[in-house]
Amino acid sequence: MDKRLVTLGKSASAELVEKKSVFIGYASPVSDEAEALDFVAKIKKKHADARHNAYAYMLNEGACARYSDDGEPQGTAGIPVLDIIRKGGFSDAVIVVTRYFGGILLGAGGLVRAYSAAAKLAVDVAGIVVYDVFRVFTLKCSYQDYGKLSPLLASGCIIQDGIDFAGNVTLSLAIPEEDYSAFVSSCAEITAGRAVLKDNGTRRDRKAQRGTGKPS
Repeated sequence: MDKRLVTLGKSASAELVEKKSVFIGYASPVSDEAEALDFVAKIKKKHADARHNAYAYMLNEGACARYSDDGEPQGTAGIPVLDIIRKGGFSDAVIVVTRYFGGILLGAGGLVRAYSAAAKLAVDVAGIVVYDVFRVFTLKCSYQDYGKLSPLLASGCIIQDGIDFAGNVTLSLAIPEEDYSAFVSSCAEITAGRAVLKDNGTRRDRKAQRGTGKPS
């Protein structure tokens, strides 16, 4: 079964200048390790003239976590970037921090603070989103029962993927997993068992704004 996922909302970047060194943070949601490594490669290519492109990524709630200092003193770049992901409570994400050296040494503590700050700035711009587990199903009913079910369909965080009025009414729906059993019971009660529901498994999605049928 899918699990609830907290990740970044979009790809984003942010810049920080510390004692003439320029730090550019890049953050992005990713679905697997190949996508994370591809993102790192693109940033390294974009900033091939930079002194360092340190990075970190985490997948599957920490089951896979990797980092690289990319030539900075050990523990001063990759780990601080990875810590931003861990402390942020999100996963399935990659962060790259590019550094253009400004001629002034920052020291180990200064590097840790600068890499952490650049990574955090990029994360703040990207934003955090939550994907909950949804039960995906189809509902078939008569036009009359559809009218009776309309208040129920508008009362919860239900996503309407589609509707077909050919013959009877067929709705393609998704509802938060924890609400599915109650919905099935209410549907049976309202239609006296006439409505037919087909369970199509689960998926991750953002919760709909209540009653809109659209993800928030």
